[in-house]
Amino acid sequence: MAIDKKATLTYVQLMKEDLAVFRLVPEDGMIPDYDAGQFITVGMPIPSEDNKLIRRAYSMASHPENKEYIELVVRWVRKPLPGRVTTALFNAGEGDEVSWIPPTGVALKISEKLADGSKDERRIVCVSGGTGIAPFMSFARHLHAIGDHREIINLHGSSYVDELSYKDELTAMDQESLDRGPDKWNFKYRASVSRPQEWFNRSWTGQTGRVEQFLKPANGAKSPLEELVGEKITPQNTIFYVCGWQGTVDGVLNYVRPLGFLLEKEKEKAKDGNFSVKFESYG
Repeated sequence: MAIDKKATLTYVQLMKEDLAVFRLVPEDGMIPDYDAGQFITVGMPIPSEDNKLIRRAYSMASHPENKEYIELVVRWVRKPLPGRVTTALFNAGEGDEVSWIPPTGVALKISEKLADGSKDERRIVCVSGGTGIAPFMSFARHLHAIGDHREIINLHGSSYVDELSYKDELTAMDQESLDRGPDKWNFKYRASVSRPQEWFNRSWTGQTGRVEQFLKPANGAKSPLEELVGEKITPQNTIFYVCGWQGTVDGVLNYVRPLGFLLEKEKEKAKDGNFSVKFESYG
């Protein structure tokens, strides 16, 4: 049975009233080894419940090579009822103590080998909505840190421009790929805003609609994703990772299943024994 450890919140960046980045440092200063895409469980005492410790799982946005802190991007749950742990987190500040259980989870671990044992060099396409970006920030930071040369596409969707967490960092990674060349760092970032008609998004000139619109063929032609990569997307050249609300996951699957993409649990159906979709949903 996992035992709760103690950590200190060392950094809180409030991006808007209900969206924030938190960094925590374990009491002993030791960041455990983990894999990009895993999550930790955070516990907070709830004052209205006699300080009972309530726990919730959060994907890490930090990467395994970072041994200074663990980073989370969290949405404050307010409807239909306020989330107990997210409310406690948003009421906390730098220097406050939290409980945590070390990283776990395998749903979004990066595929490194194909069924025949050879290296998996397929294009990595990460599709996320809202705070579903967290594990894919870990992917991008990790793959950049180790100098991985696979092509990586990060597609992120939100309702509003200011909810595009990590937009600046991801844009910088995209620009670095252009500057250095894809043979050294092959990364592309594209975002979509689903409510372009609203005043706050008036300056947005990028993709509109839900993030899965990147996968929708335009009038029978290529999809925006295929236009971006310059070829047809197939299970042989691409693997999808999806994180967000169940609606985001279902939307992606609706586009890729007809193309022959299979979930990890369905790999026995493939002639080559490989799967081509991994996902994690949070609602």
